[in-house]
Amino acid sequence: MDNLLLRKRTSMEKEIHQQPLILQKILKSFLTDNDEILIDVPTEIRKVVLVASGSSYHCARYGADLFGKVADIEARAIYSSEFLLKPKVPSDNGILYIFITQSGETSDTLRAAKRAKQMEMPIMCITNKEDSSVWELSDYKIDCHAGEEKSIAATKSFTAQMLCLYLITLKYAQKKGMDITERLESLRSLPLVIEKTFDYRKKVVQLAKLLKKSKNIVITADGISYALAKEASLKIKETSYLNINANILGEFMHGHVAVLNNKCSLIYVSASGVSYTAMKNLEKIKKDYNPPIYIIGKTHENLIPNLNITIDNEDATMRMFSNAVIIQMLALEIALLLGRDVDKPKGLQKIVKES
Repeated sequence: MDNLLLRKRTSMEKEIHQQPLILQKILKSFLTDNDEILIDVPTEIRKVVLVASGSSYHCARYGADLFGKVADIEARAIYSSEFLLKPKVPSDNGILYIFITQSGETSDTLRAAKRAKQMEMPIMCITNKEDSSVWELSDYKIDCHAGEEKSIAATKSFTAQMLCLYLITLKYAQKKGMDITERLESLRSLPLVIEKTFDYRKKVVQLAKLLKKSKNIVITADGISYALAKEASLKIKETSYLNINANILGEFMHGHVAVLNNKCSLIYVSASGVSYTAMKNLEKIKKDYNPPIYIIGKTHENLIPNLNITIDNEDATMRMFSNAVIIQMLALEIALLLGRDVDKPKGLQKIVKES
């Protein structure tokens, strides 16, 4: 019998499997049958600044790339704590601040939002809790509809935030007269794509068994997938306590690559495929250091990784969401193999508040 049927299901596992229904709920709430996106956004925005911490920051990184790619709007992501330390932050006309926080009460994100409010900047929030502090503070509010998240590791709230950000960028693209018909048509299949992702559990367990033996793990990516590399690093750290770090692959080649002189495993995350440059870098890594290389997402036809996990779908956005879920499943399985309490990692709390 499958061990999945025998083991006690954790809150983290249950919440991972709730994601198709949550994503479907978001689509029904914000997207009409005639392609109208029911999200209120300020007009005449030239730049977006996304502020968040933890997993929400990784979502902000994803969103910053989305705004440029999908809506042709300049955007940047910044850690809430870093935002608070900067003597000067963007305050020009035409800037929208988006604060992302699962609880709506994250201390540094809330303080950052208050700073933006004092500068009289337009503020939008994406949160999982209406009537939270950040909700009350914001001019534009989006409930990501993830429901209560009991596990400390963010899973369903992360993909819910991703989808809300994608819909915001599509709204701006639509307002600028861009044709987003194909994107919306593809987006409606997202819940089914995530359902199909669960079918790859056996391969995920196979990779987890290989990685649990690793004392050091390097996870790399390029472009928009770097947000997922950072999220994977955080998920595995907080649930398994393994030493894992995320790097942009091109930057990793500048000195950081020396860490592979120690025994390491290397993961590359890819939504749109491994570019020629990335392939050459991975080939050089293999030649110089010979670590096991695992690819989550679409690989390159000339590259043979030790293991590849990806859905059969050519849409890069669908694969981005699928990769996010594969990463969550991987963190869960590694932690369970190591006997960790995935719902209550030692020393961590669900909401980081001021003491």
